[in-house]
Amino acid sequence: MRYVIVGIGGQGILFASRVLGKISLDRGETVIGSEVHGMAQRGGSVISHFKSGDYKSPLVMTGEADILLAFDQNEGIRNLHFLRKKGAFVVNVHDRSAFENESLKAFLNERGISVHFLEGYNLLKEHMGGNFLFLNVLLMGAMCGAPIGGPSFEEASRAVKELSPSKFQDANMKVLSIGAESVRSGN
Repeated sequence: MRYVIVGIGGQGILFASRVLGKISLDRGETVIGSEVHGMAQRGGSVISHFKSGDYKSPLVMTGEADILLAFDQNEGIRNLHFLRKKGAFVVNVHDRSAFENESLKAFLNERGISVHFLEGYNLLKEHMGGNFLFLNVLLMGAMCGAPIGGPSFEEASRAVKELSPSKFQDANMKVLSIGAESVRSGN
């Protein structure tokens, strides 16, 4: 599998990459990845390329990603070129009207890209008192809840629990479930 994970600094993209790495290693797969931080400390772009399987280069080239996991919808749209035909786009949205753009809709339709929306900030306001530090785990749950061939919920649950500091384990398990259920129910 080839993943591209995008967002802005402070959203927990690197933790999400570690979770994917743990899942892949637990499966006995080879793991290779690359992270570009840009101006991450100032809210700038962060992009993580991650591959599990028999690959030589850590970079995912244009048109090769199986899954694009976007913590920020603008960064997700900006990086859609990485997705292969019939790839999956799991995106945290704050303004669904952006996806009504005709050229964007045409691009997604022509390439057969499945889009899975998650209103992460609203869910975290509702269930976690607005604590947005859990966005990364929420998105991981959404990816596991979508029928896209990514990691199973059980695999993600084990990896998140093992990699989480003990004081965040219970909250992370709750948020992982919320993300998965939200995508499964189409909310």
